[in-house]
Amino acid sequence: MFNFLNKNKVLEVVCPITGVLTKLESVKDQVFSTKMMGDGFAIVPSKGSTTVFSPVAGTIVSLPDSKHAVGVTTEGGIDILIHVGIDTVELNGKGFETFVKKQQRVRRGDALLSFDDKFMDSKKIDMTVMTIFTGGYNKKVELTENFGTLISAKNILLRE
Repeated sequence: MFNFLNKNKVLEVVCPITGVLTKLESVKDQVFSTKMMGDGFAIVPSKGSTTVFSPVAGTIVSLPDSKHAVGVTTEGGIDILIHVGIDTVELNGKGFETFVKKQQRVRRGDALLSFDDKFMDSKKIDMTVMTIFTGGYNKKVELTENFGTLISAKNILLRE
């Protein structure tokens, strides 16, 4: 058995996919750009980056049949939503493959899902990946990297 929490109970959030770090305000969906669901950040995936990794250690608490989003709750009670693409719920799971199930415990950096980039391109879908703090984190999200920077998957973006 492995320890899911850092020994010092430090929250570490890693980049869920390789791509360009983008402000939520720049996302082409008002629900995210106006931070209706919470603060966070977005990644515009690099060409060929199709696997989305868990940004935190915790438990999978939501995984819709549409496979376009995953909710994770940390042991410290922070709720995080990883939402893949704009309007991807309408695909009803087509073009997605999941690697986790509800109530499964995950480590930071474990693969959650992947998407078929050729299929998404053919549908002209914006595959921006949003990481949203939906509950339990009441601070301004301050990242260790600058917006507009190319970030590799699993690189630490927030540590506290």
